Amino acid sequence: MTRTLVLGGARSGKSGYADRLAIESGKEVVYIATATAGDAEMATRIAHHRAGRPSEWTTVEEPLALGNQLLRWSSPDRLILVDCLTLWLSNLLFSSGEQYPDVGEITLPALFHEQQDMLASALTKCASDVVLVSNEVGMGIMPFGAISRCFVDEQGRLNQAMAALCDRAVFVAAGLPLVLKGPPC
Repeated sequence: MTRTLVLGGARSGKSGYADRLAIESGKEVVYIATATAGDAEMATRIAHHRAGRPSEWTTVEEPLALGNQLLRWSSPDRLILVDCLTLWLSNLLFSSGEQYPDVGEITLPALFHEQQDMLASALTKCASDVVLVSNEVGMGIMPFGAISRCFVDEQGRLNQAMAALCDRAVFVAAGLPLVLKGPPC
């Protein structure tokens, strides 16, 4: 079993690269989608991703309990593709419905750390090959507003934790993969 973290910016080609890894594996693919359609623009993005996926892939929509789904679909003859950890992190951050202040310290919901711990544990126990897709959001200027800075910090921590647990980490920019950790893909 291999665990691969695919990182990149918005429209970097990271999802397409992850899809190619899944196809090239020759295994049954379970695609775990974390996005939720909160508005028409996001619904269009989701529809675009769905249309681009092979019809034989099993799609599971899971906005929060990602670790549970990894274990549920775990099988040596499968590859599980998770797209994406960034939207999952947003879902967790706003799961309580809390309105965060523009300034001051942010108190994260209990579900936030609980689900991240469950994901890390499930990733180590999963019998499938796993490909995780995540945005690298910390390469620009420091964002304005406490919640935005909190998100960038937590995304960076999550990416580091997942990279430590994965066999490979690949950064994609302009559709070109750069292997950061592990063997070439």
